[in-house]
Amino acid sequence: MVSLRFNALYIILLTLLCAGITQQTRAQHNNIITATLDAETKQLDIQQEFVYLNDSRDTLQFVYFNDWANAYSDKKTALAERFAEDFKKSLHLAPDNERGYTEILGVVDDEYRAISFKHLPGRDMIRVALNKPLAPGNSAKIFFTYKVQLPPNKYTPYGYNSRGGYYLKDWYLTPVVYDSTWHLYSNKNLEDLYTDVTDTYLNFVFPDSLYLGTNFNEVSITRLPGKQYASLKGINRKSCDIILNHQKRFQKHVTPELIVVTDIQANKYDELSQGLSINRITRFIDDNLGKFPYEQLLVSEIDFDKNPLYGLNMLPSFIRPYNEQFQFEMKFLKTALRSYMRETVFLDPRYENWVGDAMVNYLMIQFVEEFYPEQKLLGKLSDIWGLRSFTLAQLDFNDQYSLFYMLMARKNLDQPLTTPNDSLIKFNQKIVNTYKAGLGLAYLAEYVGKDRVDKSIREFYENYRLAPVSAEDFKRVLEENANKDINWFFEDYVSSNKRIDFKIRKVEKTEDSLHVTLKNKTGTKVPISIFGLQNDSVISKYWVKGFDSEKEVILPRGKEDRLVLNYDQVIPEFNQRDNWKSLNGFLSSNKKLKFQFLKDAEDPYYRQIFYMPVANFNIYDGVSPGIRITNKTLIERPFIFDFAPTYALRERTMVGYGRFNLRNYHAKSGLYVSNFSLGGSTFHFQENSRYSTLTPSFSLGWRPDNLRSNKRQSLLLRHVNVFRTIDPSLGDLETEPDYSVLNARFIHSNNGIIDYFSWFADFQYENNFTKLALDMEYRKLFISNRQLNLRFFAGKFLSNSTNSDFFSFALDRPTDYLFDLNYLGRSEESGITSQQIIIAEGGFKSKIPDPFANDWMATTNASFNLWRWIEVYGDAGFLKNKGERARFVYDSGIRLNLVTDYFELYFPVYSSLGWELGQPNYDQKIRFIVTLSPRTLTGLFTRQWF
Repeated sequence: MVSLRFNALYIILLTLLCAGITQQTRAQHNNIITATLDAETKQLDIQQEFVYLNDSRDTLQFVYFNDWANAYSDKKTALAERFAEDFKKSLHLAPDNERGYTEILGVVDDEYRAISFKHLPGRDMIRVALNKPLAPGNSAKIFFTYKVQLPPNKYTPYGYNSRGGYYLKDWYLTPVVYDSTWHLYSNKNLEDLYTDVTDTYLNFVFPDSLYLGTNFNEVSITRLPGKQYASLKGINRKSCDIILNHQKRFQKHVTPELIVVTDIQANKYDELSQGLSINRITRFIDDNLGKFPYEQLLVSEIDFDKNPLYGLNMLPSFIRPYNEQFQFEMKFLKTALRSYMRETVFLDPRYENWVGDAMVNYLMIQFVEEFYPEQKLLGKLSDIWGLRSFTLAQLDFNDQYSLFYMLMARKNLDQPLTTPNDSLIKFNQKIVNTYKAGLGLAYLAEYVGKDRVDKSIREFYENYRLAPVSAEDFKRVLEENANKDINWFFEDYVSSNKRIDFKIRKVEKTEDSLHVTLKNKTGTKVPISIFGLQNDSVISKYWVKGFDSEKEVILPRGKEDRLVLNYDQVIPEFNQRDNWKSLNGFLSSNKKLKFQFLKDAEDPYYRQIFYMPVANFNIYDGVSPGIRITNKTLIERPFIFDFAPTYALRERTMVGYGRFNLRNYHAKSGLYVSNFSLGGSTFHFQENSRYSTLTPSFSLGWRPDNLRSNKRQSLLLRHVNVFRTIDPSLGDLETEPDYSVLNARFIHSNNGIIDYFSWFADFQYENNFTKLALDMEYRKLFISNRQLNLRFFAGKFLSNSTNSDFFSFALDRPTDYLFDLNYLGRSEESGITSQQIIIAEGGFKSKIPDPFANDWMATTNASFNLWRWIEVYGDAGFLKNKGERARFVYDSGIRLNLVTDYFELYFPVYSSLGWELGQPNYDQKIRFIVTLSPRTLTGLFTRQWF
């Protein structure tokens, strides 16, 4: 009873205090919240009094509130759909007791009249219909009573963890921004809640066993038996973050610039040194941005984990290549800068996030240049013998910004900085676009002068912190401080994904000058730098304004022996391999050939050839060790050669493969790529029997405007030439040893984790046959967590004069005469390798007698899960041979779908053969799918990023 009376008195005093403070502050939304955390149910009971101020010019009939906690409520929310796009099905599969949701118990006005409300289709915003229109300048008081069921933190960092801790973010109702239009942004786990600022006063009740960390000011914390009462205040703030732990992890660091509340620590970096580093960082931020307007800055480990420093520092601590001070400072700096910007610069985070990213990453670049100018990208690894000769080992730490950007640009997956946050590919959203933004400011600083860009950043922050602001304001400040035209920066760099690519076409020398003709290979009108080098030392530097195609510039002639474009690589140029020109004659301009062990970063001043060990396996060749020789660097190149001669230990002879490939990207969407390829291979298909292939091919690829979409289409044209030799002791081949097949295939795929649909149409022509085939596959993960898999195949010979089944359609194990399928033992009829299946053509799992069709075949494969990865499957179809009636066949059994398409087991139960369980040698009837290709397995983990 005493506790209840104290609680009531506490709330009354808090309300009076808030009312008094509110009268002294400027007009603003006012928010008074009482929230109680129940540790048993993981629920928050919330009473919220919200005073909504209409600061627009419009009369409002209704208002909107963000209810991002409700994004975890079911499988149809925007958050669940986003996870599905990223190949994450944890939220889709979650049981009801592991979901988060908001249960609104009542909404009333200041006269205690009920107010109608409803959740929008995304489930994470509510529309509140006011009982009377709200005129400009007036305010309306709204009382909310609701419960928030917190989710576990296995979907996102928010909610409760297994150790009894909590991270509360975006956990209560906040007003949607209105500026003549409502900015209704669903929760997609992108850290981009766009909420109006409020004066918020929070009475938070939580268990006495927990310690609190928050970005709000702590007015007081009172401990009572079993409970703690925290009075928190946030004036002109967006939202309140609360972190609760069983240990007192948060410490306050009082620096000359501000108070920092943090739980970021380094075990091998002592506390005194950590404090000195925090002082250095807060001083650096204060000097380069300006004063933090609040009493304290929250810098949390959880915030860092959401946006870590991607790269080598993500390795286990015992093999990280950086010293403890550098690791700690970079970790703290990035987290502090992001918190600084998020708390004080009120940009639209979904559409103008690039501005904050640009300033954060630019300042990180400047911090490294100021305090760690000698830091290498590989850190201590750069000094190790055998590694220090690598181009990657010679890169500076800040070179990672252009390296990561170029990784996506060469894949034709880069996106403009102005792309909405929820339309970015995950790799761009998390890494590349943030790096490109910071790199862009560094580029601009080199062009107009670092002092001008630094001044613009400080002015922008000082003028617009805690105030309405847009990207246009940032542009205006930069233009006012620049002494040159910088319109190119916003039109050609920020707002587009145009490639930047220049070359020196020719140089004509006179007695006192150099006439240099530059070629703009892409037409992107941005400035380009020219360096003059003597014995690899820079002795001159010039900037050339942007131009369309070609431009001649006249430079004074000095002691330069080479001219190099973009020598410092500040400009994110698409191809730097043609950026230099020797002034000592044609022969000296040829690049040297550089052989390197293992793959490396691209070195624009050498022709690189890489060699590395490889090993292949099939049961005829055995293990085949060898060497791979290629020009493929860590980032994609238009022209690739790749050869891998290996030695077959069982056959004691050379085998292997080789190919040339020329790839040309045309656009971001529509017809976006074309490939020309010439490839060949030679391996064994039986003991002492070899096959060799030579295949020229051409392909086209299409994709939609939405680069996040998994939808793709492609057209492949190829001519497969096969040459075979056979051991005479094994008998004759069923067909002529050599043959050539002209193949055309159109493929459509949309490979989602919830809905998967793909099909291809295939045409083949050979002297002895012509055939057509259609293959369709559909998968559906239902709301009930049941998954249905369907596949349909139909094939027809238009003509067929062959005398064997080598080219026929097959029910369960195609002969693979085009050598496309990765069989471990392609000619085996018994033994473990004969039980390997690759779902193609008929797709059957049971070994049905006479499984070939030389006229036509039509089959359906289906499976449905009983529990998790245990499924029941069934196959049925017709096959017809020339001169015979069509036969109906079927099979069924249990499928262990451990990793779809990568590792599966099939146990036949009943088929056209009868009950297979009771038949002899049942262990030989079990079939399996296994994938050993490293590239294929890597795709399983990288698909959510690209």
